[in-house]
Amino acid sequence: MIEVALFGAGRIGSIHAGNMVRQPGVKLKYVVDVNRPAAVELASRHRAEVRAMDAALADESITAVVIASSTDTHADLIQRAAAAGKAIFCEKPVDLDLLRARACAQAVARAGVVCMIGFQRRFDPTFVALKQRLLAGEIGEPEMLVSTSRDPGAPPIEYIGVSGGIFKDMLIHDFDIFRWILEDEASTLYATGSCLTDQAIAAAGDIDSTAVTIRTRRGRLAQINTSRRAAYGYDQRFEVLGSNGMLQAGNHKPTEVFAHTAASVSCDKPEHFFLQRYRSAYANEMAHFFEAIGEGKPVQTTINDGIKALELAEAATRSWREKRAIEL
Repeated sequence: MIEVALFGAGRIGSIHAGNMVRQPGVKLKYVVDVNRPAAVELASRHRAEVRAMDAALADESITAVVIASSTDTHADLIQRAAAAGKAIFCEKPVDLDLLRARACAQAVARAGVVCMIGFQRRFDPTFVALKQRLLAGEIGEPEMLVSTSRDPGAPPIEYIGVSGGIFKDMLIHDFDIFRWILEDEASTLYATGSCLTDQAIAAAGDIDSTAVTIRTRRGRLAQINTSRRAAYGYDQRFEVLGSNGMLQAGNHKPTEVFAHTAASVSCDKPEHFFLQRYRSAYANEMAHFFEAIGEGKPVQTTINDGIKALELAEAATRSWREKRAIEL
């Protein structure tokens, strides 16, 4: 039995708790959160106990920790869990500061523990199918990636102020997809952006719309466009152009029913938000984490992947602020 301590009883913590208790041989033992009522509610839902952080980490029966708490707690929890010899699953990002994130990677390496970062898009069935067909050579050599990532609306302004900015909060997923799909690293990056949907975001020192162009070490090109507002729903898609064709991964919709009338042909809008769009991906990544622990296999999204994505997010932030291309 793999016994687990979950840090964070909020929205994403609740999703991970529900997914982990469905894994065979896994028991959610402790829920840890500074918001005690939230911790109590989540713990009672899954027959777990509420514990303080120190007590949870000191319990030798705990094999793994799942970190779904606020970003500013990630680095400390990763380092303390690694020192305690626990396997670690941590939501992105590792930290907002590259030096602290790299210190986490060093702590994980010293301890020799598993550390998986929550880039759930790599576990989305549609994206996985595209990746498999790409590896099978269906479109020849990949040459260009175009990624679109648009939210239905911006998060609260209070969150914007502590998020680290749109490149670290939102585009970090797109940077990870770029590396995963092309299996290449960035050579140069140019990012620009505007505040087009809500000037309160600009007042908080951030932007809500971006365009990023990347040239890879092998000369390939990637373009990423993002917006905090899409009136029609959660827009998540990308395409890969190759020497022999193109592969596209489109949006998910609640149903695939099309209505054909004299006036129009219509279908459902995309899923409303990431919780719906990636429900299968969240379940798949949690299953992968515990399978890797149980069978002694490497995880697909390592802490080094988290560092690489954060490096790109940091470069994009600099590029936008300094209005220039960044050499990596």
